[in-house]
Amino acid sequence: MTRIVIPSITPHYFSSAPWSRSLSTLSCRARPLSKIFAFVRYHLHTAVLFTWTDYKTIFLPITAFACATGPVHSLSNLLQCWTWIWLHLLLCNVSNQARSREEDAVNRPWRPLPAGRITESQAIVLRWAIVVLCIVWSSMYDQDLVLTTLGLVATTFLYDEMGVASHIVGKNFCNIGGYTSFEVGATRVIGASPRLDLVSITAVVLSGVLIFTTIQAQDFPDVEGDKALGRITFPIYAPEFSRLFTLFATIAWSVYLSWFWAIGPVSTALFVAFGTYVGTRYYFWRTLAIDKRSYLIFNIWLMLAHILPLHARTSVLAF
Repeated sequence: MTRIVIPSITPHYFSSAPWSRSLSTLSCRARPLSKIFAFVRYHLHTAVLFTWTDYKTIFLPITAFACATGPVHSLSNLLQCWTWIWLHLLLCNVSNQARSREEDAVNRPWRPLPAGRITESQAIVLRWAIVVLCIVWSSMYDQDLVLTTLGLVATTFLYDEMGVASHIVGKNFCNIGGYTSFEVGATRVIGASPRLDLVSITAVVLSGVLIFTTIQAQDFPDVEGDKALGRITFPIYAPEFSRLFTLFATIAWSVYLSWFWAIGPVSTALFVAFGTYVGTRYYFWRTLAIDKRSYLIFNIWLMLAHILPLHARTSVLAF
């Protein structure tokens, strides 16, 4: 039997078809776009990792503070406030983490530097590039907001480049400068007016003193990493007294702020009870896992403390 071989025309047809050439062209064009998308996604993920641990410690408490003391003027102002906070948070985080690879390798190995997503020299370049970006961003509002940004830049320079972070009292003063800069800037952006009134100024001053006397709450989970870098924090310098002081401070501040902002009896009882719970956690429960959990709960208490000034404007906590 003779075999009949029929030549295939499929390869020739597909290669010469107009729609095949169009698909090939689209595929070639898609490759650079996919590379660009992958590049943007990678570096955006890196930026998020830089700021990840401070959403609960800076981003949310500062947002709560600004909404209460501004108060928030509109959804547009709120979105602008979030953008301003996040950019300045990135400024602080990159500055802090650019020289703390050893500490982060112990406490947070997933951060960009110990994870190998960025080198130390790249992080230092990025650190100063973000400084310029934040100054330009604040200049779109007014000169006073630029001064607020410069104040935060000066604080981060003292904290990281000048080594003030290694000193117990100096670290606390830098924390005051950092927190109050965030609070002033966010309140200016979120409110109807860039000027701070008496309620806002009072709230910022009280918040600064509150942070100075309770900021050691963040150091308890980081004792091993701080020891590795040679830092002397309050929990390292006075392990027992620092916990006793934190217990006293959270209770005392809960009572004082409830009285100062004249909130209602039920609100006072709930806030003081919660502050007492936070303090007792730090004093009686001392494992690393519990200290991490306690710091999360501390930041919830701090957020509540930051929204108390809202009562001065709306009497919302009169119950």
